[in-house]
Amino acid sequence: MHHSLNIALVLLAVAVGVTALAKKIKKPYPIALVIVGGIIGLVPVPELEPLKGIIQEGYTFQFIIISLLLPTLLGEASIKLPFSHLRDHAKPIIALALGGTFLTFIIVGAGSYYVLGLGLQTAFVFAALMSATDPVSVLSIFKSLGVNRKLSTIIEGESLFNDGLAVVLFMIASIYLPSYIEMGAGGFVSALLMLLKVSIGGVLVGGGLGYIFSKFTSWYDDYPLEILFSILLFYGSFLIAESIHVSGVIAVVVAGLTFGNYGAKIGMSPTTKINIHSFWDVLALFANSLVFLLVGLEIAYININDKWGLIISSILIVLIARTIAVYGTLFTIKGIPTKWKHVLNWGGLKGSLSIALALSLPNDFPGREDIIILAFSVVFFSLLAQGMTISALISRLKIKGSNKEKTEYEEVITAVNRYDYAIQRLYQLKKEAIISSIVFEKWKALYVHKSEESKKRLDEMYEQHPEWRKSQEYKATIETLYAEHEAVENLLRKDMISSQQAEEEVERILDKIEQQRTHYSEQE
Repeated sequence: MHHSLNIALVLLAVAVGVTALAKKIKKPYPIALVIVGGIIGLVPVPELEPLKGIIQEGYTFQFIIISLLLPTLLGEASIKLPFSHLRDHAKPIIALALGGTFLTFIIVGAGSYYVLGLGLQTAFVFAALMSATDPVSVLSIFKSLGVNRKLSTIIEGESLFNDGLAVVLFMIASIYLPSYIEMGAGGFVSALLMLLKVSIGGVLVGGGLGYIFSKFTSWYDDYPLEILFSILLFYGSFLIAESIHVSGVIAVVVAGLTFGNYGAKIGMSPTTKINIHSFWDVLALFANSLVFLLVGLEIAYININDKWGLIISSILIVLIARTIAVYGTLFTIKGIPTKWKHVLNWGGLKGSLSIALALSLPNDFPGREDIIILAFSVVFFSLLAQGMTISALISRLKIKGSNKEKTEYEEVITAVNRYDYAIQRLYQLKKEAIISSIVFEKWKALYVHKSEESKKRLDEMYEQHPEWRKSQEYKATIETLYAEHEAVENLLRKDMISSQQAEEEVERILDKIEQQRTHYSEQE
């Protein structure tokens, strides 16, 4: 136990040290960790030999990544992703996460079978591994460059949902594919039913537990306890879903979205939200640092001396499949600039989930060695070649974030909301007799002054930039239409209008919302 603890501490120290250095010099830390991990694996260091021995065990790597770290990474990403962002960009996210994932699976599977000469089951297991994308490296680059938030949301949303689908496809290909092939046409139907069962089951488990734990948060205003709720929710969703043979990945994502949106709305104080997000920020950084260091260590043990032809061909097949998937599924969707498609294509990196799934295959699985070698090689190429050139692509395409004036505008509008929320909180504290009237008046005056100064500056900026009015009018239109929708639902609940009338009104409102979104996307 003492020896294992020392090894874990050394691993953590290396991961944290590399991450800290990469952040200091403003470079993507996942890529730095993979490189350092590879170097450590190749260079003989007596103190790290026990660590290398443990990492070489496929079961150990698979357990660490999937059972310990994956729920953390999925939970942190989903709890912080506003549902409104997903809703506003639902079309491209669904197109990529569903259509893109299936297209990648089919193209890589067919290419691996006919071009690489892999067995049919081996080819489609490898295809399932290549269907999952890992946005960590890309999003860390996006943050440093200030890339458009919509583009970041699409990449993050795609990854959250396609990971779950890729795991389901992997399970079908690795366990059930031979029997489905024997069944002929009926096998396709069985595979589809299995896919629906596992996916819907994951949604139900995650949504149900997310709703229950959201209710728990409304009973308490105690952020340490509510953080514990979130830990139980993410790991509980994953383990319960896996134990009943539905998708644990999908369960965690849905649970996180429910808890982070519905739970935050009905039961989390501002203090709780800040502390929960901070807690998962730290845990996610810890998990990501370990994940990419472990990937680097594992890559060092792959023998590729006589596999170069197979590896290069597999990389080309995966890149071609990603290209067809992105441009094919987004072809009919409006509001996605061609430049964004280029970034989405090159930014579809492969990561630790692909390797963990590959290592989870039984030792007697047909083609296991080839699958592991190809998966490691594609992931390594993806993280290094694509990860290190994506920023140059973004610069070349001139996909820039907010300019200086727009950044100042965002700072001012943030300040207005901060100060107004603070004033509301002061009124609540006074009402609950937590602060006296004298303290209330003093701090209210301070925040009112700050708020008025910020609003004055905001008015000046609106006069200088009349083009910003378009965005404001769009937001006003959408929000008022949502308010109309809510009003109709309230009337229906109170039995003041019939269901037929409510359906007609809602349909008209939803049509208007869709028209406004399409019009705004075209103008952008």
